[in-house]
Amino acid sequence: MSMTGSRLYDLIALAQEPSSERRRELLRGVTDMFFSGETHAAAEIDLFDAVLGTLANEMEVAVRAELAARMSDADSPPLGLMRSLAADEIAVARPLLERSRALSDEYLVQLARTKGQEHLRAISRRPTVSPVLSDAIVERGDDDTLGLLLRNAGAELSRKAHERAVDRAVANPDLHEAVVGRQQLPIDLLNEMYFVVEAQLRDRITSANAAIDPAQLEAALAAGRKRVALGDGALPADYAESEAAVRAQIARGEMGPRVLAAMLRNREMTRFLVALAEMADIDFHTARRILERKELDALAIVCKAADFDRSLFLTFTVLMLDRADDAMTRAKSYGDLYNNLPKDTTLRTIRFWRMRRTTGDVAAA
Repeated sequence: MSMTGSRLYDLIALAQEPSSERRRELLRGVTDMFFSGETHAAAEIDLFDAVLGTLANEMEVAVRAELAARMSDADSPPLGLMRSLAADEIAVARPLLERSRALSDEYLVQLARTKGQEHLRAISRRPTVSPVLSDAIVERGDDDTLGLLLRNAGAELSRKAHERAVDRAVANPDLHEAVVGRQQLPIDLLNEMYFVVEAQLRDRITSANAAIDPAQLEAALAAGRKRVALGDGALPADYAESEAAVRAQIARGEMGPRVLAAMLRNREMTRFLVALAEMADIDFHTARRILERKELDALAIVCKAADFDRSLFLTFTVLMLDRADDAMTRAKSYGDLYNNLPKDTTLRTIRFWRMRRTTGDVAAA
């Protein structure tokens, strides 16, 4: 047996001491011996595991936390001890969960599926988090935990995990920045956030659209079409009648900007939305959302992409807004909003909105 093994057995003999202070000294002595710089044989590692595990179980939280902190950066620590400490209360487990390379993904997933949110948050801070581990965190983590995971550039999330994150972010504004700011978020999912985030984050989405290359754009659109739901909400009672009337007008060549503006002016809302959706090639529900929420930046994107001129956009804006919104005196700023939108960026952005219009065709193919 090596010198380390001999000294280790001597220390074990001291473990008969009933004094907790002597046992604490023993624990530190065995730990020091482990980190002595010597290379330990497999049998010695097993012995260290048994002794340290037994001693640690008898120690108070502060001593176990000290041991965990020392072991967290070890390359080949006693695995039984590591697993026991990682499953301990968070004051003990945190350094191991956050950075130990000795804990396998399999064991971390097991912890993620059984432990509380503090353990999940510690795992979410690891320098790298595999997709399978991220899936487990997204499944059980609360929104605070999810936010930490999304902000971790070293965390890899599967497509499914990203989708769940976006679904949850739609309902929780506290997650908006974490989702939109995530570099690895698929671009089609990023665009799903457009209508739920504030203006500053919308600018980041359109900037990302402007930067994407055509090949990535097509791949993102293909992925997005698989996700888009066929139903986005109940249609109004007069939808079928309005759709038939609008399509008849289009067939007769009677549909144009003036007719569209007249529909809105006369408060023929369903017919206007059907016509806007047809002329801009977006779906009815997106058009309705823009109108009901007075989404002027989104309306500008639609009008620019559809080649509606600035005056028509301003007409829509004035008719959409209430007198209290003081639309007439703010017309210049609305016009600037339209003018400052690059046509190419609007076309890229609206292609994601058009996915809902084409989903039925894709599903039937």
